[in-house]
Amino acid sequence: MRIAVTGAGGFIGRHVMAELSKLEIELVGIVRNPLALDDINKNVTIVELDIEHDGRDCFERLGRPDILIHLAWAGLPNYESLHHFEKELPKHYDFLKTMINSGLQALVVTGTCFEYGNRSGQLSEDMVSIPTNPYGLAKDVLRRELEFLKVEKPFALTWARLFYVYGEGQPANSLYPQLKSAVQRGDMVFNMSGGEQLRDYLPATEVARLIAELALRNRDIGVINLCSGQPVSVRRLVENWLKENGWNIALNIGYYPYPSHEPMAFWGDRRRLQSIVETR
Repeated sequence: MRIAVTGAGGFIGRHVMAELSKLEIELVGIVRNPLALDDINKNVTIVELDIEHDGRDCFERLGRPDILIHLAWAGLPNYESLHHFEKELPKHYDFLKTMINSGLQALVVTGTCFEYGNRSGQLSEDMVSIPTNPYGLAKDVLRRELEFLKVEKPFALTWARLFYVYGEGQPANSLYPQLKSAVQRGDMVFNMSGGEQLRDYLPATEVARLIAELALRNRDIGVINLCSGQPVSVRRLVENWLKENGWNIALNIGYYPYPSHEPMAFWGDRRRLQSIVETR
């Protein structure tokens, strides 16, 4: 089996590559900068490819993979930028359509919990998507486009909706690396919001394991939440990180306002994920 991974040098991509490199498969990492994976397992094939400009013969260049895990997406974490549907959406659809028309049989794409829109409470896959920011809209439209494409050219599609992910290699302006940097600098306090908002968090290593597991199923799974299913307050999450890592810093609770583009409490329904990954 040959599995190709776009965005292989990114935050989640590096964890997915590390997970898949443990297996007896042919693994292809797709990057724009080959140095992004210069420390990866040498048995992995690295292909330098820009999906916007080098897509015509991409299926052949990648060795005709059996499965493509599509993680690439630029411009995050600026979820409000119009470039998500003006630039990212068309180039990703064109690339994926080319891959499918060239013979790709199975596709795993990461979506986002922002496809659900400004809803509170538990979010399940059977809910109608109503995205309220450009990133969520672009991802949701890409999913719909691929579902229409399946009617014309059948292939197996898994749409893995990510909730909140943290871990090593995360962009510096995310919560976890900001906290880690503050501790390493020796800051006395860490400024944060009131911390009472409830979210659904998973470590990047677990997200990578689940993505690999879903890809290896090689099935037409459709939309599926990648989540813990357990709401946790941001304050409790930060306090747990401090405890787990032995970090000592005071929390300046309430320094930042709560984000206006998100509800105070939402988390994922994990039941469908459990029914698939826990069944052999």
